[in-house]
Amino acid sequence: MELVALCQQGEGKFFEILVRRYMEKAFRIALDFTRDTEEAKDLSQEAFLRAFSRIKQFDGRSSFYTWFYRLVVNLCLDHTRRKGKVVWERLESERDDERERKELTDNTSGPDQEAIAGETKRRVDKTLDAMPNKQRTAFILRNHEGLPIADIAKVMKTTEGTVRVYLHRAVAALRQCLVEFV
Repeated sequence: MELVALCQQGEGKFFEILVRRYMEKAFRIALDFTRDTEEAKDLSQEAFLRAFSRIKQFDGRSSFYTWFYRLVVNLCLDHTRRKGKVVWERLESERDDERERKELTDNTSGPDQEAIAGETKRRVDKTLDAMPNKQRTAFILRNHEGLPIADIAKVMKTTEGTVRVYLHRAVAALRQCLVEFV
Protein backbone atom coordinates (compact mmCIF):
# COMPACT_ATOMS: atom_id res chain seq x y z
CA MET A 1 0.00 0.00 0.00
CA GLU A 2 2.92 2.33 0.69
CA LEU A 3 4.27 1.85 -2.83
CA VAL A 4 0.85 2.62 -4.29
CA ALA A 5 0.51 5.73 -2.12
CA LEU A 6 3.93 6.96 -3.29
CA CYS A 7 2.94 6.36 -6.93
CA GLN A 8 -0.31 8.26 -6.39
CA GLN A 9 1.73 11.18 -5.05
CA GLY A 10 3.67 11.34 -8.32
CA GLU A 11 6.65 9.18 -7.36
CA GLY A 12 6.56 7.09 -10.54
CA LYS A 13 9.90 5.47 -9.88
CA PHE A 14 8.23 3.26 -7.25
CA PHE A 15 5.88 1.84 -9.86
CA GLU A 16 8.82 -0.18 -11.18
CA ILE A 17 8.79 -2.18 -7.93
CA LEU A 18 5.12 -3.00 -8.47
CA VAL A 19 5.89 -4.04 -12.04
CA ARG A 20 8.63 -6.42 -10.89
CA ARG A 21 6.36 -7.82 -8.18
CA TYR A 22 3.43 -8.62 -10.50
CA MET A 23 5.09 -8.99 -13.91
CA GLU A 24 5.27 -12.78 -13.99
CA LYS A 25 1.73 -13.31 -12.69
CA ALA A 26 0.26 -10.83 -15.16
CA PHE A 27 2.10 -12.54 -18.00
CA ARG A 28 0.88 -15.99 -16.93
CA ILE A 29 -2.75 -14.88 -16.79
CA ALA A 30 -2.46 -13.28 -20.22
CA LEU A 31 -0.77 -16.42 -21.56
CA ASP A 32 -3.56 -18.61 -20.16
CA PHE A 33 -6.07 -16.53 -22.10
CA THR A 34 -4.13 -16.04 -25.35
CA ARG A 35 -1.82 -19.07 -25.61
CA ASP A 36 0.54 -16.80 -27.49
CA THR A 37 3.73 -15.51 -25.88
CA GLU A 38 3.89 -12.27 -27.85
CA GLU A 39 0.23 -11.44 -27.28
CA ALA A 40 0.63 -12.24 -23.58
CA LYS A 41 3.62 -9.90 -23.37
CA ASP A 42 1.64 -7.15 -25.11
CA LEU A 43 -1.40 -7.61 -22.88
CA SER A 44 0.59 -7.67 -19.65
CA GLN A 45 2.51 -4.56 -20.71
CA GLU A 46 -0.76 -2.85 -21.61
CA ALA A 47 -2.10 -3.75 -18.17
CA PHE A 48 0.86 -2.07 -16.51
CA LEU A 49 0.46 1.01 -18.70
CA ARG A 50 -3.20 1.24 -17.72
CA ALA A 51 -2.40 0.69 -14.07
CA PHE A 52 0.23 3.43 -14.19
CA SER A 53 -2.08 5.89 -15.92
CA ARG A 54 -4.98 5.08 -13.57
CA ILE A 55 -3.07 4.70 -10.31
CA LYS A 56 -4.73 7.80 -8.89
CA GLN A 57 -8.12 6.14 -9.41
CA PHE A 58 -7.14 3.29 -7.10
CA ASP A 59 -9.16 3.95 -3.95
CA GLY A 60 -7.88 1.25 -1.63
CA ARG A 61 -11.23 -0.55 -1.22
CA SER A 62 -9.44 -3.68 -2.38
CA SER A 63 -5.79 -4.60 -2.47
CA PHE A 64 -3.64 -3.33 -5.33
CA TYR A 65 -3.22 -6.97 -6.34
CA THR A 66 -6.98 -7.39 -6.83
CA TRP A 67 -7.37 -4.06 -8.61
CA PHE A 68 -4.47 -4.78 -10.96
CA TYR A 69 -5.58 -8.33 -11.74
CA ARG A 70 -9.00 -7.01 -12.62
CA LEU A 71 -7.26 -4.79 -15.20
CA VAL A 72 -5.36 -7.79 -16.60
CA VAL A 73 -8.46 -9.98 -16.77
CA ASN A 74 -10.52 -7.23 -18.42
CA LEU A 75 -7.84 -6.68 -21.05
CA CYS A 76 -7.67 -10.42 -21.70
CA LEU A 77 -11.46 -10.71 -21.97
CA ASP A 78 -11.58 -7.77 -24.37
CA HIS A 79 -8.80 -9.33 -26.43
CA THR A 80 -10.64 -12.67 -26.42
CA ARG A 81 -13.85 -11.03 -27.61
CA ARG A 82 -11.99 -9.29 -30.42
CA LYS A 83 -10.36 -12.52 -31.54
CA GLY A 84 -13.57 -14.52 -31.17
CA LYS A 85 -12.45 -17.34 -28.92
CA VAL A 86 -9.87 -18.62 -26.48
CA VAL A 87 -7.25 -21.01 -27.80
CA TRP A 88 -6.38 -23.73 -25.32
CA GLU A 89 -3.37 -25.29 -27.01
CA ARG A 90 -0.60 -24.20 -24.64
CA LEU A 91 -1.68 -26.43 -21.77
CA GLU A 92 -0.89 -29.45 -23.86
CA SER A 93 2.20 -28.07 -25.60
CA GLU A 94 3.79 -27.13 -22.28
CA ARG A 95 3.55 -30.74 -21.27
CA ASP A 96 4.76 -32.16 -24.59
CA ASP A 97 8.41 -32.17 -23.51
CA GLU A 98 7.47 -33.86 -20.25
CA ARG A 99 5.36 -36.43 -22.10
CA GLU A 100 8.14 -37.11 -24.62
CA ARG A 101 10.57 -37.74 -21.77
CA LYS A 102 8.07 -40.08 -20.14
CA GLU A 103 7.43 -41.89 -23.41
CA LEU A 104 11.15 -42.50 -23.81
CA THR A 105 11.23 -44.25 -20.46
CA ASP A 106 7.68 -45.65 -20.29
CA ASN A 107 6.31 -47.48 -23.30
CA THR A 108 3.24 -48.88 -21.52
CA SER A 109 0.74 -46.61 -23.30
CA GLY A 110 -0.67 -48.20 -26.38
CA PRO A 111 -2.36 -46.72 -29.41
CA ASP A 112 -5.80 -47.05 -27.80
CA GLN A 113 -4.73 -45.00 -24.75
CA GLU A 114 -3.25 -42.35 -27.03
CA ALA A 115 -6.48 -42.22 -29.04
CA ILE A 116 -8.51 -41.82 -25.85
CA ALA A 117 -6.17 -39.09 -24.63
CA GLY A 118 -6.47 -37.25 -27.94
CA GLU A 119 -10.25 -37.47 -27.90
CA THR A 120 -10.33 -36.34 -24.27
CA LYS A 121 -8.22 -33.29 -25.07
CA ARG A 122 -10.39 -32.44 -28.07
CA ARG A 123 -13.56 -32.63 -25.98
CA VAL A 124 -12.11 -30.59 -23.12
CA ASP A 125 -10.87 -27.92 -25.53
CA LYS A 126 -14.26 -27.74 -27.21
CA THR A 127 -16.06 -27.50 -23.85
CA LEU A 128 -13.71 -24.77 -22.59
CA ASP A 129 -14.17 -22.82 -25.82
CA ALA A 130 -17.95 -23.03 -25.46
CA MET A 131 -18.04 -21.87 -21.83
CA PRO A 132 -19.37 -18.40 -21.07
CA ASN A 133 -16.54 -15.92 -20.38
CA LYS A 134 -17.33 -15.66 -16.67
CA GLN A 135 -17.19 -19.42 -16.14
CA ARG A 136 -14.00 -19.73 -18.18
CA THR A 137 -12.42 -16.79 -16.32
CA ALA A 138 -13.27 -18.25 -12.91
CA PHE A 139 -11.96 -21.65 -14.03
CA ILE A 140 -8.68 -20.20 -15.32
CA LEU A 141 -8.08 -18.08 -12.22
CA ARG A 142 -8.82 -21.01 -9.90
CA ASN A 143 -7.25 -23.94 -11.72
CA HIS A 144 -4.45 -22.37 -13.74
CA GLU A 145 -3.49 -19.47 -11.47
CA GLY A 146 -4.42 -21.08 -8.13
CA LEU A 147 -6.25 -18.03 -6.80
CA PRO A 148 -8.53 -18.56 -3.80
CA ILE A 149 -12.25 -18.06 -4.35
CA ALA A 150 -12.24 -14.83 -2.31
CA ASP A 151 -9.62 -13.28 -4.61
CA ILE A 152 -11.42 -14.48 -7.72
CA ALA A 153 -14.59 -12.83 -6.44
CA LYS A 154 -12.73 -9.55 -5.98
CA VAL A 155 -11.09 -9.75 -9.40
CA MET A 156 -14.41 -10.55 -11.06
CA LYS A 157 -16.30 -8.00 -8.93
CA THR A 158 -18.84 -10.52 -7.76
CA THR A 159 -19.62 -12.57 -4.67
CA GLU A 160 -17.84 -15.71 -3.56
CA GLY A 161 -21.09 -17.62 -3.99
CA THR A 162 -21.32 -16.54 -7.61
CA VAL A 163 -17.74 -17.64 -8.22
CA ARG A 164 -18.58 -21.02 -6.72
CA VAL A 165 -21.54 -21.29 -9.10
CA TYR A 166 -19.31 -20.42 -12.09
CA LEU A 167 -16.76 -23.02 -11.00
CA HIS A 168 -19.42 -25.64 -10.34
CA ARG A 169 -20.94 -25.09 -13.79
CA ALA A 170 -17.53 -25.20 -15.47
CA VAL A 171 -16.61 -28.45 -13.75
CA ALA A 172 -20.07 -29.91 -14.47
CA ALA A 173 -19.66 -29.06 -18.17
CA LEU A 174 -16.24 -30.70 -18.23
CA ARG A 175 -17.55 -33.78 -16.42
CA GLN A 176 -20.45 -34.04 -18.86
CA CYS A 177 -18.15 -33.90 -21.86
CA LEU A 178 -16.02 -36.68 -20.36
CA VAL A 179 -18.79 -38.85 -18.87
CA GLU A 180 -18.20 -41.79 -21.18
CA PHE A 181 -14.50 -41.93 -20.25
CA VAL A 182 -15.23 -42.45 -16.55
